[in-house]
Formats: sequence, C-alpha cells, structure tokens
Amino acid sequence: MALKRQSKVESGFSMSSMTDIVFLLLIFFMITSTLVTPAAVKNLTLPKGDHQVSAKPNTTISVTSDLKYYVEGEEIAFWRMEKRLKSILDNSPETYIALHVDEAVPFSVVGKIRDIAIRNKYKLILATRAK
Repeated sequence: MALKRQSKVESGFSMSSMTDIVFLLLIFFMITSTLVTPAAVKNLTLPKGDHQVSAKPNTTISVTSDLKYYVEGEEIAFWRMEKRLKSILDNSPETYIALHVDEAVPFSVVGKIRDIAIRNKYKLILATRAK
C-alpha cells in the first residue's frame, strides 16, 4: 500500500496580510498626527514647566512678545477677543482654552485673559515647554 499525499504544501510566504497591517498603521498615524497640531503662533518662547495636562483644548489664544493677540492663529484686537471666543465656543460645557504666551509678556496680560475666561466659565491651560 503506497500512501501518498494528494496536495503538496507550499513553503512560500504571502506578504499581502502584512502590507494590509502596515497600511492601516500608516493611516492611523497620519490621522492622529493631524489632530495633534495646535493652531498656535510659531515664534513664541514659551515658559518652562514640568507638568503635562491631559485635557484637549477647544481653541488656542497666543500672545507674542510685542503684545499681538491671536485666536486660532488669526490676529485679533484684544477688545474683540471675548466676542470671538463666544462665537467659536458656543457655550459648550467643559471648555478648555490653550494659552500660548511668550515668556517676555507681562503677567498682567495673562491676568486680563484669565478674567475673560472666568467671566465665561472657560478653563485655561497654560502652554509650556519642557525644562
């Protein structure tokens, strides 16, 4: 009795499933990297800090060393800032604003922005750079 196998086993390796996984990872990292970039002004020297906050801000306010104000990267006069923030945020609960302030800006400017946040029940997150 001669028993033989009817089918032969191939010793090759199929890469199609591996390429599917690689493309899925590529798409995942492309989407998450576009969600992370803040709309902040690039020429700011942020103050140094130790702590990280896990809350995701709804919008950003930036103040440069020459006291120019930006909301979501768009330059705006200070007296128009509160109205602009109200139009962006629409009284949404748990509203966080990332505050990007150059370290040369006087603290009184940060206090004025803080007063706007308190009046409208916004929460401020001060952006810092690592020590």
